[in-house]
Amino acid sequence: MSIIFKHKFLTGIFAAVGAAFLSLSATPAFTQEASAEPKPGVVVREATDRIMAVVREAPDYFDEDPDRYFELIGVELDRVVDFRGFARGVMGDHASSERYRSLDAAGKETLKTQLNSFTAVLRDALIKTYSKGLLAFGGSRVELADTDFAPGSTRVASVTQLVYGDEGPVYTVKYQMGQYRDGSWQLRNLIIENINLGEIFRNQFEAAVDEAEGDVDYVIANWDAGSISRDEEGSTDG
Repeated sequence: MSIIFKHKFLTGIFAAVGAAFLSLSATPAFTQEASAEPKPGVVVREATDRIMAVVREAPDYFDEDPDRYFELIGVELDRVVDFRGFARGVMGDHASSERYRSLDAAGKETLKTQLNSFTAVLRDALIKTYSKGLLAFGGSRVELADTDFAPGSTRVASVTQLVYGDEGPVYTVKYQMGQYRDGSWQLRNLIIENINLGEIFRNQFEAAVDEAEGDVDYVIANWDAGSISRDEEGSTDG
């Protein structure tokens, strides 16, 4: 039995997001109203400015030291992305609060270890894919559109971007944000043209666990391996 993780289409998704970040700082958006904490749209814009500074300098050293670039982008994304929350969502029922409460002490420790490991694996994979997308694009026109708060809540919001492609199409990118107890806003999920990144990864994770006959540890260890066989190293199922 083999587990095949296909990331090619996700590379395209992150390349589009990369184009959005590259152009956002050059697009007039809005001014921040006086408040104790930055609003979610402001968080997106300020993160963009910091990431832009890293991207502008990357061509000077990327060929000789690509890890330096990935590390710097990772530092900035860590400030605005809830990677642990995203990883928990991708693991679905395998890391749910309900499952955690049903486990004994040893099981709870195992689940914590799995979540920590998967958070690190998923973070690294997303940062590398996203960072490459940033380098690949550099001219799309982007507008920061509405920030919509969830009904009855001021702590959950969706920030919308419009990305104008070279050939005329306009793509909609939605950053799903949440405000945490310390007042900070962090990215929880990303939707591009109705493609829900969290759902895609969650379905992929569940399918991989099924193929691995319930071996969550194996799936985590091989999440970014491309094509991994449980029966024979290097074999695939097509």
